[in-house]
Amino acid sequence: MRKITQDVLGGPSVLRLVETEVPVPGPTEILVEVHGIGVNPVDWKVRTSGGVLGTPPFTVGWEVSGVVAATGPGVTRFAVGDEVFGMTRFPKEAAAYAEFVTGPARQFARKPDGLTHVEAGGLALAGLTAWQVLVETAAVLPGQRVFVPAAAGGVGHLAVQIAKVRGAHVIATASAPKHDFVRSLGADEVLDYRTEDLSAVTGIDVAVATVAGQVPDLARMLRPEGLLVALNGVDAQAATDAGGVFLLAEPDRAGLETLAALVVEGRLRVHVDRVFPLAEAAEAHRAGEAGHTTGKLILTP
Repeated sequence: MRKITQDVLGGPSVLRLVETEVPVPGPTEILVEVHGIGVNPVDWKVRTSGGVLGTPPFTVGWEVSGVVAATGPGVTRFAVGDEVFGMTRFPKEAAAYAEFVTGPARQFARKPDGLTHVEAGGLALAGLTAWQVLVETAAVLPGQRVFVPAAAGGVGHLAVQIAKVRGAHVIATASAPKHDFVRSLGADEVLDYRTEDLSAVTGIDVAVATVAGQVPDLARMLRPEGLLVALNGVDAQAATDAGGVFLLAEPDRAGLETLAALVVEGRLRVHVDRVFPLAEAAEAHRAGEAGHTTGKLILTP
């Protein structure tokens, strides 16, 4: 099979396509023939710093959708031919930038029929992040005010929708050309972070720090009992100092199944900005690091 790997840390050009053996699923694992791979900020952060994976060689990527090609001993949840999506092994190496990937069966869920593999490839990591912030950490209630910066981005566009599912009043930021898109997701107020004074935003119950370095500004928006949740490791200490928390998304079958149910109900959708062939992973990283993505970037083997 083909996969992307890197031998050194650095820019997108360190990513290279290689031929390797198809992995074999171990006990309780499945082998997935991959049809869609989500590209996420954590991928290029690890590419440049090593992050959670340490020293290369390694293969980044954790978010996939595809078809079960084999099952390991003890697996009863899936059979060969089932369509699944998931976030596997995170934050350990999953090597998801590949034509085949293995992972624990209980870190996958059945792909909703109404979602293509390209769309489902962008749902698991970003969707679980938004779900674990808003539902499992903040326990957002109807009528609460939720602030979502970068609301047109991968996590942001799903967070807006999940907050609305919870009945929240959502205040979001995006560049002016993306305001209509963010409103279409359900945002009640959309502010242009480039031109509008965000210091006027107050009374926030839950602020999601989707962009690094925003913790002090978001903390000032909160009500006294409000909660700030940071998603970037560089903000972990600042979030704690501000009375908030740092969240690292975890693989979770139940969360995936809930996200799938919301898709089936028409209450959650994944917006795909651009699709790249696996061999063009470096170009996908360049596009992501430019910071103008609407929704998700996807690789297709």
